[in-house]
Amino acid sequence: MIRRRIEAISSLAVLTAVALAVMSSATGLAAAEPASPAAVQPLPSVDPFYDWTDSLDNSAPGAVLRTRPAAYGAPGIATPITSTQVLYRTTDQQGSPVTTVATVLRPLVPGPTELISFHTAYDGLGTECDPSYTLSGHGDSRTATIEQTVIAGYMAAGYTVVVPDYEGEDLEWTIGRQSGYAALDGIRATESVLALPASTPVGLIGYSGGSVPTQWGAEMAPQYSPELNIVGAAAGGLPVDFARNLPYVSGSKDWAGVIPALIVAYQRAYGIDTDAFLSDKGKNIVDAVQSNCIGGFASSYPGLTDAEMLAAPYTSLLQVPAAVEVVNDNIMGSTGTPTVPILLGVGDSDGIGDTVMVTGDVEGLAHEYCNRGVAVTYAQYTGLDHTKAFVPFQAQAAQFLTERFAGAAPTNNCAVIGPGNDLTPTPIP
Repeated sequence: MIRRRIEAISSLAVLTAVALAVMSSATGLAAAEPASPAAVQPLPSVDPFYDWTDSLDNSAPGAVLRTRPAAYGAPGIATPITSTQVLYRTTDQQGSPVTTVATVLRPLVPGPTELISFHTAYDGLGTECDPSYTLSGHGDSRTATIEQTVIAGYMAAGYTVVVPDYEGEDLEWTIGRQSGYAALDGIRATESVLALPASTPVGLIGYSGGSVPTQWGAEMAPQYSPELNIVGAAAGGLPVDFARNLPYVSGSKDWAGVIPALIVAYQRAYGIDTDAFLSDKGKNIVDAVQSNCIGGFASSYPGLTDAEMLAAPYTSLLQVPAAVEVVNDNIMGSTGTPTVPILLGVGDSDGIGDTVMVTGDVEGLAHEYCNRGVAVTYAQYTGLDHTKAFVPFQAQAAQFLTERFAGAAPTNNCAVIGPGNDLTPTPIP
């Protein structure tokens, strides 16, 4: 067992270094140059496998609806690994039954089954962004390829990995509870497909957009899926409270395109009337990003402000009651309390955040969890932006999860975590 733990850390360290080399030529984790596209294959939006028309009323969360084998690889790179794609029942933000897909990956040389629920930063609005599509060697996202390198490291270390399409069939990006539900139900579905007992140890991990299902999953698991044996959760680059992320990226060179994409996601998840507050320019930009992955929108509108997208009398999204309501509904820490050790990591490149995530918000979440008795390790990568902080986070997360699976006593650094930012919901205008 000790040898396997060492191999786990070594394999992941090597593959994280490879990821760093790939990233060194990129302008950002999200906005990197795309990899070469693979041969044409049906997108999930037109693939019958994803289309479930029967009633879900009698299906329990995590119920397996259908499965199929699929290739596993990056664009232009074949591998001997075959994945299993699973269509399963989960729950949306309003508590209604819906479906999504997870990709289950078994190591070539498995040891005792330990399950990693890996949540990629696919951050997409179109189905070409879905992990179940990109992991089969399709799409054009370098971000997906980088994260696939890390996933390969976990498999090389003997872990079984499940990668859920946690944004759901309608690509509702950054929506908290339903992302967590999809992750937890993906674990249930994986255990069903592989005939694994509920006692199977599970670790959650995700960076950037992938931190959403990781952190919300850890918060909600005690109530939503108490039978799962989750041993730890590692989340990096977290969007804790968009009431601070929105003004932080407004006018940004590399991340302003996040604003229209969030509006799309909120409209899809909550049905808000965007015509009531968007300007003609705002409507045109929102229409333009409707099916993009994050690499197609994050840096595509340099200098864009939310004020430019809004009709009078609004000059900020935080003046729009409907927008504030949905932002408040997605503040991390507001739904539950994790009962497992947590690693929270974030960069700090300018004294405010990592150029997209707000450092004080992540510290505030860590401080709040500490006050609730959670074993929290808070890591701040000073001097590193959102892209560069990915690498030390992955290395630290690999060590953290290896220790959790090994049954090591949990540690924390709560004594030195500052109060961070207050996460009180924004008053409705």
